[in-house]
Amino acid sequence: MFNQRKNSTIIQAAGTTLGLIYHQTVYNLRNDHRNAIVGLLLTILQSAIFLMAFLIIYLILGVRNSPIRGDFTLYLLSGIFMFMVHVQASGAVSGSHSVSNGLIKHEPLSPAILIAAAALAVLYRQTVSCIAILWLYHVVIAPVHFDFWPGCLAMYLLSWFSGGCIGLVFLGIRPWSPRASKLITTIFQRVNMFASGKMFVANVLPNMLLPWFIWNPLFHIIDQQRGFLFINYTPLKTDPMYALWFSLAAMMIGLLINFTTRKYESLSWGAAD
Repeated sequence: MFNQRKNSTIIQAAGTTLGLIYHQTVYNLRNDHRNAIVGLLLTILQSAIFLMAFLIIYLILGVRNSPIRGDFTLYLLSGIFMFMVHVQASGAVSGSHSVSNGLIKHEPLSPAILIAAAALAVLYRQTVSCIAILWLYHVVIAPVHFDFWPGCLAMYLLSWFSGGCIGLVFLGIRPWSPRASKLITTIFQRVNMFASGKMFVANVLPNMLLPWFIWNPLFHIIDQQRGFLFINYTPLKTDPMYALWFSLAAMMIGLLINFTTRKYESLSWGAAD
């Protein structure tokens, strides 16, 4: 009972790690709400509220047609889903663990497991929400058609991955300055409400305004997503490889900050918080 299990092969070690990630992911999902089904329904409701809010805004402004020839609701959903999974992944990873967390004191667990579990919990919730809303729209309102669904799925996963990589940088900053890290994370999420470009099409954006958005990987992802979604739209000002390389660079920087922080982090740092 008190003997620690030791893995004799790489396969056993990988299986143990995957099992720990799975159980920690389930824990994160159940930790948000005591009832897992209610937690998923709340996530679906959150995305639906975003959709209704944007529909009302566009109706007030007198915009009733998509700037891309196609379904206006799908045009809105393509931006909302990418935005939600991106910002929630960054927030979940940035707060996935700390040295004062009781779970981190259990030897089988590690920061990598907690980070992966936090990111996977967001991916699971948002994917279920996305499928549920698209299914209801397909059955109740109008058929849903994707011009190239593998590309749409790739952009969705890239949006989640880039959010997690950026959250890794915020996680490394948090032990040094917890309040500043939370503030930066919040600012990043709020800025992406507009800088993500989910409310307009990149091809019609004037070149003088392009530098305000071109730095953001989510801007490239949403525009490319609409290129895969609609047959009548071809992105001309964005590049999916920029979002991928940006994410990999953020991941490397986040790992370097976290490895450095782990050498000096102690419980006394949070004594004044």
